[in-house]
Amino acid sequence: MRVAVTGAVGQLGSELVPRLGPRAISLGHDRIEITDDASVVSVLDDVRPTHIINCAAYNLVDRAEDEPEVAYRVNACGPRNLARWCAANQATLLHVSTDYVFGLETNSHVPWRETDRPGPVSAYGISKLAGEYFVRTNCPRHLIVRTCGLYGHNAARGKGNFIETMLRLGRERSELRIVDDQRCTPTSVTDLADTLVSLIESEAWGVYHATNSGDCSWFQLAAEIFRLSNISIGLIPSTAAEYGAKARRPDYSVLDCSKLTGVVGSPLPAWQDAVARYLHERESQ
Repeated sequence: MRVAVTGAVGQLGSELVPRLGPRAISLGHDRIEITDDASVVSVLDDVRPTHIINCAAYNLVDRAEDEPEVAYRVNACGPRNLARWCAANQATLLHVSTDYVFGLETNSHVPWRETDRPGPVSAYGISKLAGEYFVRTNCPRHLIVRTCGLYGHNAARGKGNFIETMLRLGRERSELRIVDDQRCTPTSVTDLADTLVSLIESEAWGVYHATNSGDCSWFQLAAEIFRLSNISIGLIPSTAAEYGAKARRPDYSVLDCSKLTGVVGSPLPAWQDAVARYLHERESQ
C-alpha cells in the first residue's frame, strides 16, 4: 500500500502522514495543485500511489460566499481530477467531506445517515457536495467520509480553530456571546486520523460518517473549554441570526456514525474526552 496524502501539511493531513509511516507519500500544496489536471497527472504518475486520501480543501466558509468559484475549483474540481486519475490507474480515493452538505431541512433533529438526502445552504456546502458527486461518478473505488467541526494542533499554529479562539478571547474579554441554536459534533483530527487509516485498510467502499461521539451547541462547547481550562468568563447564549455570519450554517448537523462503527469496530471517543485530551496535550507542548 502506497498512500498519497493531499493537503498533507494541514491539520488533518499532518496527523495522517505519521500514522501511515513509510506507506505515506506527503503531498502538500508545494508539490501538487489538485485544481490543475496536468499537475495531478504529472505528480501521481511519478509517485504511483495505490491509495489517495484527499485532505486538501477550501474551508473558509464565509469567504466562499464572496468567491464561490474558488471554493468550487478546490472542493469540486480538485476531487474530480483525483478521481479520474484513480479510475484510470485502479487506485482507491478516500475523499474527506463535511456535515455542511446538510442544512436545508430545518425540522429534523435525528442524526443524519449516509442515505439521507443532502441539502447544503452555503456556497461552501454546495462546493463540497459537488466534490462528493464527482468522486462517486468518476471513481469506482472510492470512500467519502463526512466529518464535522475539526480541530487540531497544527491549525493552532496557523489560522487557529474554535478552541484556540475561545482560549484567546477568554484571556481578552470578561464576557462572550456564543451561538446556542446550532448543534454539531466537534471532532479531533487525531481521532479522525486513526479512523481513516483503519477505514482505508478495511477496503470498504462508499459513504461514511465519522465524528467524535455525542453532540453539543457551540455555547456548550465553549462552556466545556472554559471549565476544563479553569477560565472564569461570562457566557451569554446567542442565536445564529444574532451572530450574523455571512454564510448560513446547518441548524442541526449531527451525523449518525453507526455504519462506520460496523466497519472499524468501535465508535470514536466522546467529544468531551477529545476536548480534554486536546487541552492536556496543548499544555504539555
